[in-house]
Amino acid sequence: MRCAGPAMAAPGESLRRRKAGAGDPEPEAPPGQGRDFKGRPARLRAGTFWLTRIVLLRALAFVYFVAFLVAFHQNKQLIGDRGLLPCRAYLQSVQRHFGGRVSWDALSYAPTVLWLLDWSHMDANLDALALLGLGISSFILVSGCANMVLMAALWVLYMSLVNVGQIWYSFGWESQLLETGFLGIFLCPLWTLSALPRGTPTSRVVVWGFRWLIFRIMLGAGLIKIRGDRCWRDLTCMDFHYETQPVPNPVAYFLHRSPWWFHRFETLSNHFLELVVPFFIFLGRRMCIVHGALQVLFQVVLIISGNLSFLNWLTIVPSLACFDDATLGGLFPSGPGRLKDQVLKIQEEEARGAGAPRTRAGSVARGTVNLALGVLVAWLSIPVVLNLLSPRQVMNSSFNPLRIVNTYGAFGSITRERTEVILQGTASANASAPDTAWEDYEFKCKPGDLRRRPCLISPYHHRLDWLMWFAAFQTYEHNEWIIHLAGKLLANDAQALSLLAHNPFEGRDPPRWVRGEHYRYKFSRPGGRHAAEGKWWIRRRLGPYFPPLSRQDLRGYFTSREWPYPEPE
Repeated sequence: MRCAGPAMAAPGESLRRRKAGAGDPEPEAPPGQGRDFKGRPARLRAGTFWLTRIVLLRALAFVYFVAFLVAFHQNKQLIGDRGLLPCRAYLQSVQRHFGGRVSWDALSYAPTVLWLLDWSHMDANLDALALLGLGISSFILVSGCANMVLMAALWVLYMSLVNVGQIWYSFGWESQLLETGFLGIFLCPLWTLSALPRGTPTSRVVVWGFRWLIFRIMLGAGLIKIRGDRCWRDLTCMDFHYETQPVPNPVAYFLHRSPWWFHRFETLSNHFLELVVPFFIFLGRRMCIVHGALQVLFQVVLIISGNLSFLNWLTIVPSLACFDDATLGGLFPSGPGRLKDQVLKIQEEEARGAGAPRTRAGSVARGTVNLALGVLVAWLSIPVVLNLLSPRQVMNSSFNPLRIVNTYGAFGSITRERTEVILQGTASANASAPDTAWEDYEFKCKPGDLRRRPCLISPYHHRLDWLMWFAAFQTYEHNEWIIHLAGKLLANDAQALSLLAHNPFEGRDPPRWVRGEHYRYKFSRPGGRHAAEGKWWIRRRLGPYFPPLSRQDLRGYFTSREWPYPEPE
């Protein structure tokens, strides 16, 4: 008995069409084209990655958008013409190191398009790079389509910023975004701008490139913990993490007081997700999907419990490569002409051998490019794998200037106490007088005012706040930029003050003196006396971080470093 074709439609179906009053109804789609033999929406088959590409591109474009937004808002203050660490001075030092000219050695040491631009308007250059990145990433985020040219432009633009960002761009997620973005270039056709470029199916090499990336990210993070701080082995790290992480959020305040057994469970779960689950990728489709789901869920939990910039959002991106069209189909609406329906038709055509025509030359070129990518990633992975196997493993390092394949890791050690540098100013003529009134500067997000609720900003990133957290572990001699910042505060410099949340001298003359004080901070106890007074934190003074400084004290310091001497505004 053969299946009924369009001419043998079920009577109920014909009756429904007549009741609808369609003048000239279209023939019913045969089974497999939008509907199965029972009339239900047909399901996508496993093994293709058309929808996966769209989800990957949009997720990556979102992270790029946030990264370029942060750059646009903060680059001028940090690395601009009058920034805390001007990138023009950095490029000049690189140029001097390599013989005083823009040579290939200088270009390969710090790959950036800024070498080709006019350095006399560095603020405008930085803004142009950030705005161009914002525009391209916005288009991809909204449309869900891109080509190699657009993705390569995003990668070059962001690499140009990272390689002149100095300490402000020294975080592991900068290299991770560049590696993820490099793989994203090869997701797309060369020129075509289409969400479903039928002549260019998603490369399996690229899909496995993303899977290899998330495998290394998670395994590297797990190994650095086991080999690093003892608290990861005795399961006590989470007793401290929520309070001492760089920029806690309100949820961390309450999670810090969780029962001891919950913290042990968190640590064990972390080890399972970072040391065991990554190997699921190599155990077949279903286990790979389980890996992707667990890693996405893990990153969502981390997003909720802390302000780790766009790191966790970025780590979700390669995890999405664990899902094929059949897995992601439920995220897309059904209906004629929709993306899901189009993918279903592509699958049907491929099954019948009637897919979109591809030129032999184009297929060979595409295959050659994908093969070259696979060989390149494999070759650059050799030192990365050796690092993973080494008992002296390093984290968040690059072995090539383009940062195509890198080594990763996070929180290899956990601090037991939280210390903060609090910047203060005074209008008093005598900084040493016991009755001198010092007023605190407040940063955007880092702890300061005891009554200020911890912020919730992820995926946005306040770079200065993060560096203040690192500076608190060291001395000001290791962080010259903090003295530069103090000099700008002494002049009420508007550009530098835009990085802060509160200037106690706003609308007044600049302070005569600025100093840094070192404090130990602890969360108040929910429901306790300090919390009843509205305090999220309690603190104890440890001593001075740097002594009171005046503008006159800093004149020689600024001159020797070729920093613009701040004039009062």
